[in-house]
Amino acid sequence: MTVDVASLSPVALRHLIRQGKFTQPTSGLAAGYTQANLVILPRDLAYDFLLFTQRNPRPCPVLEISDVGSRTLHQFAQDVDLANDFPKYRLYRHGKMTKEVTSVADVWQADFVSFIIGCSFSFEAELLAAGIEVRNITEKVNVPMYNTNIPLVPAGKFQGHMVVSMRPIAQQDVPKAVQVTAAMPKVHGAPIQIGQPATIGITDLAHPDYGDAVTIKPGEVPVFWPCGVTPQNAIMQVKPDFVITHAPGHMLVTDVLNATLKYS
Repeated sequence: MTVDVASLSPVALRHLIRQGKFTQPTSGLAAGYTQANLVILPRDLAYDFLLFTQRNPRPCPVLEISDVGSRTLHQFAQDVDLANDFPKYRLYRHGKMTKEVTSVADVWQADFVSFIIGCSFSFEAELLAAGIEVRNITEKVNVPMYNTNIPLVPAGKFQGHMVVSMRPIAQQDVPKAVQVTAAMPKVHGAPIQIGQPATIGITDLAHPDYGDAVTIKPGEVPVFWPCGVTPQNAIMQVKPDFVITHAPGHMLVTDVLNATLKYS
């Protein structure tokens, strides 16, 4: 029997992912529940990274931080295994992505600290509820994401430039899209740029740096939000010995409703 993944609860979806039976992007799944990005790094880098997130809260809004060595959470999910509950992970060694895997249990270290970071997939359900189409959901692809020329505020060893996600929005719906997303600062908040990609260093919308291209129809403008893939950009600049992140678009689906994050 085929499982209707879109109808699964967050915990049922995590179980499916944990078993290796779902390895796709999570956009559009468990509508109404918060999704999250991931950065796992050794304890000796955790303070610098925490400071980096505090200085760059738009692309790096921290939702929760694990205890040292723990694969569980206290606030955003029960029955969770951080080493298995993301559909795909990326392993970075000395700043280079060396492997994409569906579990990191075999490389888990006792000194790991996991940062759970807000994701724009969380506000997609709110956009849909407001009557605004989300093209990557319609076209069943990963959201397009782009490197930019927007500098981040350095902290300790971490530095780099912001990554953004893009969704085409009908011109008349842009004010509503801004209002809906601005109410959710813990999942990136309002757009960082509207309609002028070249001003933030993006020259080719048809070839995103991460994710998939989507159709931009006449009368629509590209709208850009800060993106939780930003830490991966910083990691490539810093070149630490070993860091784990989620694969872009492959998020942790949490037990927390988006509605509880509004204006918080």
